[in-house]
Amino acid sequence: MDRLRGWPVTLTEGPVGLRPLRLRDVRVWRETRLRNAGWLRPWEPSNPETPLFRTGLGPYVSMAGTLRREARQGLALPWVMTYRGAFAGQLTIGAIVWGSARSAQIGYWIDGALAGRGITPTAVAMAVDYCFFTTGLHRVEANIRPENHASRRVVEKLGFREEGIRRRQLHIDGAWRDHICYALTVEDAPRGLLVRWRRARESAPHGGPPHEEA
Repeated sequence: MDRLRGWPVTLTEGPVGLRPLRLRDVRVWRETRLRNAGWLRPWEPSNPETPLFRTGLGPYVSMAGTLRREARQGLALPWVMTYRGAFAGQLTIGAIVWGSARSAQIGYWIDGALAGRGITPTAVAMAVDYCFFTTGLHRVEANIRPENHASRRVVEKLGFREEGIRRRQLHIDGAWRDHICYALTVEDAPRGLLVRWRRARESAPHGGPPHEEA
């Protein structure tokens, strides 16, 4: 597929937004990554080609250029997460496979200062709904380290199904790490994840996000 259906697009749900990643996000992305280095490092792939915690701007420019090119090729959906209009983190639908699979993987990170406000599950719900009902994907996976309880809560509360351990799947924080595979197909959420998430929020005490996420 040469171009993703409907892309580029900006999505919003209350104060939470998803907008396409831009090259001019470089400075706020760099500042946020440096400030959150300790928060993010245990969960980040160890990739010498894009050392995400160096102080220069080159790693971001390289990463953003690659993701934007993959978006033009129909292989990725690179978004910035926003909260009340300000940069909050990153969410990427990547590894898109077409043909008989129509599958993808989702990854995300959020500024630790904004954790616990329901931003990440809201963004994930919007992204997955877009993948299923606009882009035409059938399956979305999230592969998460067993120790990353905050990230696991995000997908679990949205109804992702746990499908088992992928042994030593990715090189992260200096070693090959196991990951739990979570997945959803469009049949699992015929009315969409946002509907499910809104109901979960309404049923939580005081209307807040159930089980605060990182």
